[in-house]
Amino acid sequence: MIVGQRIESYIAALGASPDPVLAAMEALAERRGFPIVGRHTGTLLGLLARCIGARRVLELGSGYGYSALWFARALPEDGTVICSDLSAGNRDLALGYFRTAGLESRIDFRVGDGLTIAREQTPGFDIVFNDIDKVDYPASVEVAVSLLKSGGLFITDNTLWKGKVAEDGPGDENTEAVRAFNKLVFSRPDLESVIIPIRDGLTVCRKK
Repeated sequence: MIVGQRIESYIAALGASPDPVLAAMEALAERRGFPIVGRHTGTLLGLLARCIGARRVLELGSGYGYSALWFARALPEDGTVICSDLSAGNRDLALGYFRTAGLESRIDFRVGDGLTIAREQTPGFDIVFNDIDKVDYPASVEVAVSLLKSGGLFITDNTLWKGKVAEDGPGDENTEAVRAFNKLVFSRPDLESVIIPIRDGLTVCRKK
C-alpha cells in the first residue's frame, strides 16, 4: 500500500456504503488473504467506465469477480465484462455474486490463462483491465492494445508494486517485470499513460 493507512482509512470512510454483495466479497478476501482492488480503486474503475461510455470490458485475471462487479455496474444493460481466471472455483463464486447482484447477464467468465483467452477475442473493447501474474505484465501490453478501440483504456493494477519499483538496484523477477511494463507503456507513442498512486499503484493508458 503506497498511501499511508490513516489516509486510506479516511478515504474508505467517506465512501462507505452498506452494499451487501461488495461486503460479502470483501469479507471473503479478508478471510482468505485474497488480493482485491478494494472500494476506492473499484469506485475509480466504475467511474472511468462511465466516463468513456464503456460497453465491452475484458479482464486479464479476475479472481472471483470483485473488480468485474464494479465494471458491470457501470455498463449499460447490454454491456459485457469478459472475465478470466485459472480457477473454476473462482468462476463459480463470481457467478454467484453476480446473480445476487442481479447482473448475471453482464458477465462472461472464461476459465483459463488470461493472455491466452485475450488472444482469442475480437478487437473492439472499451477497457482492458490487467491483473495477471506480474511476470506476464510486459507480454500483456501488445495483446491489450491490439484489442482496444481508439480512445479505449488499458488499466493495470499493482504498478508501484509495494514501492519496490522505485528502489535502487535490481529487484526480484516480479519487480523487474513491473518496471519493464511501466517503461513499455510510457514509451509507446500510441498510448497516453499515467500512474495513479492509489493503493498499490494503478496505471491508466488511453489508446490514441
